[in-house]
Amino acid sequence: MAAPVYPAWVTRWVSGQWRQKKRPPVLRPTRPLVLANKVANRREQAGEAMCITEMSVMMACWKQNNFNDTACAEEIRMFYDCVAKAEERKNQNEEDALSPRENLTSSKVNKLLRRFPQITRYV
Repeated sequence: MAAPVYPAWVTRWVSGQWRQKKRPPVLRPTRPLVLANKVANRREQAGEAMCITEMSVMMACWKQNNFNDTACAEEIRMFYDCVAKAEERKNQNEEDALSPRENLTSSKVNKLLRRFPQITRYV
């Protein structure tokens, strides 16, 4: 006499396959999962030009007065004041203070990675 044929779910129930949960495959990285101690140097984007209007007013004054500095003293002073303010803003932005609103430049990332290098061995 032939063995009875049961439905597929009955054979899975009896063999215990119904208890096995689907697991994702194990991924083995080809390299160790640590950061390098430096990043590639990327050219930083050029910022917007500052004091263009003051410079054009100063040059227009020079052209009208045959490049005489005494006649354009007010325009020259305004241009130098604008340049000084732009330098102050640039120096404030270049400080090491990290801002959560902007991305870090490659030079700042390298500086941070030099301060906090990866642990390569256990103590």
